[in-house]
Amino acid sequence: MSILSEDILSRKLKGVRVGFAMCGSFCTFSEVFPVIEQLVAYECDVFPIMSHMSYSTDTRYGTAEYHRNRFQEITGKEIIHEITTAEEIGPKKMFDVLVVAPCTSNTLAKIANGVNDTPVTMAIKSHIRNLRPVVLAIATNDALSGSAHNVGKLINRKYIYFTPMHQDNYITKPNSVLAFFEQIPETIYYALDEQQIQPVTVIEKDN
Repeated sequence: MSILSEDILSRKLKGVRVGFAMCGSFCTFSEVFPVIEQLVAYECDVFPIMSHMSYSTDTRYGTAEYHRNRFQEITGKEIIHEITTAEEIGPKKMFDVLVVAPCTSNTLAKIANGVNDTPVTMAIKSHIRNLRPVVLAIATNDALSGSAHNVGKLINRKYIYFTPMHQDNYITKPNSVLAFFEQIPETIYYALDEQQIQPVTVIEKDN
C-alpha cells in the first residue's frame, strides 16, 4: 500500500530520531520488527522502548528475552523499559517523532485519558511536551466497540497521528482493527509535517 517512493522516504527520514515503543500485542511483533529494520535502513536513529508487558512476558509468539534481544540488535541501543528513564525523554528532547506499534487498546485508553503509569505512556507524555508528533499503529480486537471512543478522542487530538488501519477480520471479528504496519514510515513522513496520512481507514486489507 506504499504511496511514497523509497527514495522520497529515505531522503526525508535520514537522520530522524525515532522513539519506537512496543506494547503487548505479541501476535503482531513479527510484522513490526521488519518495520523497525526498515527505519534503520533509512538511516533513522531508532530508540527502543517497551511496555512492562512486552518487556517481560513469554508467549507462544516468542520469549521476552528473544524479543528484547532482537529489538536491541536492530537498533543497537538499550531498551527504555522503566518509567523513570522514559520521563527523561522530554527534558532531553530525545526524539523528533515517537511511534507506538503495536498500540494496544489498553495503551490507547491511557493515552486518551491522560494516564501515565507505564514506560510507553510516560514516554508519550514526556515527548509530547515538546509539541512533537506521536504516531500510533493500533492492534486491538475492540477498536469498533469498547475502544471506539478512545480512537475518536485521539484522532482529533493535536500531535497524534494514526497509521492507516483496517478491519483485519470483519466476518468473525467485526470490531477488530489492525494497522498497516508497513505504512509506519509513510505516516512518520507526513507527521513530521503535522499532516495525517490519508486514508486513515479502509474496510479490509488488500490480498
